[in-house]
Amino acid sequence: MAGGLAPYAADDSCSRGRRHPEQLHGYRSQFQRDRDRILHSAAFRRLVYKTQVFVNHEGDLYRTRLTHSLEVAQIGRTVAGNLGLNETLTEAICLAHDLGHTPFGHAGQDALNRRMRPYGGFEHNLQSLRVVDQLEDRYLAFSGLNLTYETREGILKHCSRTAARQLGDLGQRFLRRQQPGLEAQLANIADEVAYNNHDVDDGLRAGLLTVAELADIALFGRHYRAVKKQAGCRRRHMGDRVLIHETVRRMINQVVSDLIETSRANLRAAAPASIEEVRARRLPLVALSSETRSEHLELKRFLRRRLYRHERVMTVNRRAQEILAALFDLYMADPAAMPAEHRDRARAAARKSGAGGRARAVADYLAGMTDRYAVSAYRRLVDPALDW
Repeated sequence: MAGGLAPYAADDSCSRGRRHPEQLHGYRSQFQRDRDRILHSAAFRRLVYKTQVFVNHEGDLYRTRLTHSLEVAQIGRTVAGNLGLNETLTEAICLAHDLGHTPFGHAGQDALNRRMRPYGGFEHNLQSLRVVDQLEDRYLAFSGLNLTYETREGILKHCSRTAARQLGDLGQRFLRRQQPGLEAQLANIADEVAYNNHDVDDGLRAGLLTVAELADIALFGRHYRAVKKQAGCRRRHMGDRVLIHETVRRMINQVVSDLIETSRANLRAAAPASIEEVRARRLPLVALSSETRSEHLELKRFLRRRLYRHERVMTVNRRAQEILAALFDLYMADPAAMPAEHRDRARAAARKSGAGGRARAVADYLAGMTDRYAVSAYRRLVDPALDW
């Protein structure tokens, strides 16, 4: 591994470059600059008030999109360092993967997608790419953040063939059914590991899940029983939260350790000589073992059934969808109700592309809102008596 990087890792010096050429920085690598641009973006800061599972006003200790992204990056860097991959690129992708997410989590995305269906739909993964390619407005020479191809490749986790045809080189792998670089593969799994395990923690804290029902889930139950046994006579001096924290920590450790060992074995067997050989493959090389993957899926299905579809969560989600749908309709009918910058963008887009252009500009504005900003706009423009 030259310079600590394996031959199949992404290397700054071999990057496919940026959409708008720039001189190399004297002190920072290409991927360091990507990471720093993401950290300094307005879209990244707004993640602090965007829902992961529980909306912001429900409690200060629940995960937000920002804390989730930081946790994904921490897992990603750990695995990347142990596989000889580019840690900085992995971190940049992990930090940017949710930049295009709407307020109110997936409920917000669903509401916006329904309203945008006549105009090409809305998908937060594509919106994240749109944020870094066009919507961030910080530089004289170009729109967006002008990130490297490798970071943009990692942000775009999935894409329809229709959308892929409009993305040039970035969309080709979806048309050819090939893989992204290993750092992108890793960021995708790190996202799943983070939200699966940390949603357990938040669900228990909220009282929507119980230890008793989770004990029947293999990944949680095995570690929880081991923690209780180890606690022994000290149990009476410990709060239940300590046992839960220790259990979740061990769950993450097991899954991440398995990810490292399985991926290492896959790489050893495939022996790719370059990132291009990785990209040419049909299946990813960064993966969990079949046993751990099965347990992880069992936990994911449980969370979908018991947490994400819990009546309390669904009630909040329905209200959130009503808020975004009403705001979309209002702004479509009257772009002047938006701040001047967004009003002007909507009018310019409408002149160029008709109603579809106006709708996309409205969706950009709504997707950029935080939970509390969307609620504030709804109270101001639709219903001052909203009980939220």
